[in-house]
Amino acid sequence: MPAGRLAAALLAAGLLAAGLLATAPGGGVSVVRGVLGVLGGGPPASALAQQSPPPVDYRLSFPVPAQRWLAAEVRFDDVAEDPLHVRMSSASPGRYARHEFAKNLIEIAFTSAGGDPVEVERRGPAHWAVSGHGGGVHVRYRLFGDRVDGTYLGIDATHAHMNMPATLVWAEGLEDRPARITLEPPAGAAWRAATQLYPTGNPLVFTAPNLAYLLDSPIELSDFALRTFTVADPSDPAHRPTFRVAVHHAGSASAVDGYAEAVERIVRETVPIFGEFPRFETGAYTFIADYLPAASGDAMEHRNSTVLTANARLDRDRARLLGSVSHEFFHAWNVERIRPRSLEPFDFTRANVSGALWLGEGFTNYYGALVLQRAGLAPLGATLDRFTRVIDTVARGPGRQFRSVVEMSRMAPFTDAATAIDPTNFGNTFISYYTWGEAVGLGLDLTLRSRSGSRVTLDDYMRALWERFGAPDGEPGAGVPPGIVTRPYTPADAEAVLAEVAGDPAFAHEFFARYIEGREVVDYAALLAEAGILARPVAPGRASLGDNPFGGGMRVSRPTAYGSPLHEAGIAQGDVIVSVDGTRVTSSPAVGRLIRDKRPGDRVAIVFRRQGRETETTATLAADTRVVLVPAEAAGGDLTPAQRAFRKAWLGSRQ
Repeated sequence: MPAGRLAAALLAAGLLAAGLLATAPGGGVSVVRGVLGVLGGGPPASALAQQSPPPVDYRLSFPVPAQRWLAAEVRFDDVAEDPLHVRMSSASPGRYARHEFAKNLIEIAFTSAGGDPVEVERRGPAHWAVSGHGGGVHVRYRLFGDRVDGTYLGIDATHAHMNMPATLVWAEGLEDRPARITLEPPAGAAWRAATQLYPTGNPLVFTAPNLAYLLDSPIELSDFALRTFTVADPSDPAHRPTFRVAVHHAGSASAVDGYAEAVERIVRETVPIFGEFPRFETGAYTFIADYLPAASGDAMEHRNSTVLTANARLDRDRARLLGSVSHEFFHAWNVERIRPRSLEPFDFTRANVSGALWLGEGFTNYYGALVLQRAGLAPLGATLDRFTRVIDTVARGPGRQFRSVVEMSRMAPFTDAATAIDPTNFGNTFISYYTWGEAVGLGLDLTLRSRSGSRVTLDDYMRALWERFGAPDGEPGAGVPPGIVTRPYTPADAEAVLAEVAGDPAFAHEFFARYIEGREVVDYAALLAEAGILARPVAPGRASLGDNPFGGGMRVSRPTAYGSPLHEAGIAQGDVIVSVDGTRVTSSPAVGRLIRDKRPGDRVAIVFRRQGRETETTATLAADTRVVLVPAEAAGGDLTPAQRAFRKAWLGSRQ
């Protein structure tokens, strides 16, 4: 038997053993030939065979969920007789790095629609060219999944948690076809489905209008707890979308009640920013939460739903979980509909690079904290502590020497849950676009309020972006395919809208030039003072060697920060500090005590050991520039009426 036919026979045998593939008349199985090629090559995509072709039909079953795999059957019917290019995604919406989901395929087999053999040439890690199919391709595969988060597939005896790019194969040229998904829970399991997919008369059968919507629609299949509520649209009280909170967890029913009530407060506090809800295609928005010991901490936005996962308990950890709820729900407007041109359309086969993540993710991060504060779900001290960390990270981060926040955004394919085995120097060269973008959002909000007497705010800017770029795609019957954004914005658009909102093009241009395309930092101390919030030095006048890079035994555990006293003194990762100013040291607190009475600019002798040899150097101490944000009243001061009004307009509820 030729090698290709032998491989196909062995594969088919494995699928038969798993109950996934039945022998066709005449013993037909798929024929696999060729070697692994380069992703992206090959003939043109297959064309639709007729004007109204049948939907792509998926059937997902879970015969042995405890073993963490699913069985999938897919039918691509009525396709042109050209080779059909079947793919599995390498990227997922909301993630910007590659993840190569095909690595978890246990086995895959292809036949014609009638079960006859076909020719399959593997063109890449997740690309199969199927020919000789006679107008229909049937794919059967088994897929392993053991990670519960926003990106991957997770299956166990209690549920199936499915991110679609990590779960489904699809075909080029059929992107505009509708799809139907049938779910088959394990025998005897009382599993239901929570998803943004379109429902049908069967609670385990769903549809999607196109591939973009399908792959952006996660599914939680389990015996989850469900709470629902409706909220009237501020612009149209007759429009009352339904919000579903599906929680798969191990806690009490009362904990779910409290959580759902908090989610509703977040929803009600977010919608006034934009003035209206998006028109969710099915009239509903779904929060899918998995709070389980085996879950990874993550959250992921989707067009009409969000996934929230954590190793947490609702009765113990609710406060820390709500930040992700607030962030992800804001994405229903920002990114899902107010979308940068660099991300539309999303490419499922490669990393997606965008210079706009400071706005898409960073501003969303800012509003995630702001909405919690406005909704009364976070104390003022916690919000100010967060803003302290954000400002400190950006203002003191050495990465600002090398890249702007726009350029940091383009680093996402290397940093957004991307995996690599070689060490990086990101501590010196990278500042998260989430954090820096949040700092920009905070600075722009305070600046707009300051220069306008709180008449113009970042809320106005976000609403203007929504009206210009998001709202048209949210109107039912507008002729826009669900899941498609027809008016994505450019960087020039973002600046132009700011110019319009502020009524000052020169201001908008300068702000972008200095703080977005440039590397400057807003004067937060002066702006926050208008809200009666003080930026107080943590250690005024104190000298410092920089951020503590020491591990056990005074070994330098990471690259020293560029520009810090240790870095300038030539001390590097792996060195061991032996003494400071002639005194032997064995811990970081000991170093702190030795320099406690010194001043910035003083020089200290440091002896360190590198590869068995002791070397002496001299470090010039720097000022400790850390600050902490505190309310004026907590520092013994009184708020002026103007400060009180500014703070209320900024942090107070919109309800």
